[in-house]
Amino acid sequence: MTTTTMHAVGTREEWLAARRELLAAEKAHTRQGDELARQRMELPWVKVEKDYRFDTAEGSVTLADLFRGRSQLIVQHFMLGAGATEGCPACSAIADGLNGYATHLANHDVSLTAVATAPFATLEAYRKRMGWGYQFASSFGTDFNADFRVTFTKEQREAGLEYNFRREEPATTPIKGSAIERPGMSAFVLEDGDVYHTYSAYGRGLDALWGGYQWLDRTPLGRNEQGFWWRRRDEYAA
Repeated sequence: MTTTTMHAVGTREEWLAARRELLAAEKAHTRQGDELARQRMELPWVKVEKDYRFDTAEGSVTLADLFRGRSQLIVQHFMLGAGATEGCPACSAIADGLNGYATHLANHDVSLTAVATAPFATLEAYRKRMGWGYQFASSFGTDFNADFRVTFTKEQREAGLEYNFRREEPATTPIKGSAIERPGMSAFVLEDGDVYHTYSAYGRGLDALWGGYQWLDRTPLGRNEQGFWWRRRDEYAA
């Protein structure tokens, strides 16, 4: 995995000068991030009109029930489709981090739920295997994942589906299975008994939610990716 690269070597004084210059750029990036956060909060709310139902450890519940008495809800669109028994390794890596944040979010008026299309028994078995404590819910048999643009039919992929707010070119290679799963997240708010959709992100829009990438971006070799290097946490060699 490790790659040897040619790189400048300098004195401590040269490093400090370069680091201070970089710090100015990092501060500008932080301020830009603050502005983006403000713009996210100013997006219009869209009332959720459909009566979505989910299977959970508490039984069949509504989207409003997933808030668990809080006013805000984050949904991790988790890639574990019907017929599969294991979740996407990347979604699982994100879940490893979210598992630690869930309690903090819950104590800041935000509930966290992973939603996937697999039947709940499959989700629950995988959640227990991975040791996650936050809520998982199955949208099996509903339009939820399709409506929020994370599950697509084979026919949609062959025709060119819409993902991450843009149209993709039709698939040029044969597609296996009946559905295509994609990663994402969505945020909702509950006000006066009504649920509103406030934000969604897909693709690299999830980078900041994967804590491992933020750490790698601060290492000397960065992400140093050569294909899909990550595994489910219990699949790495001892």
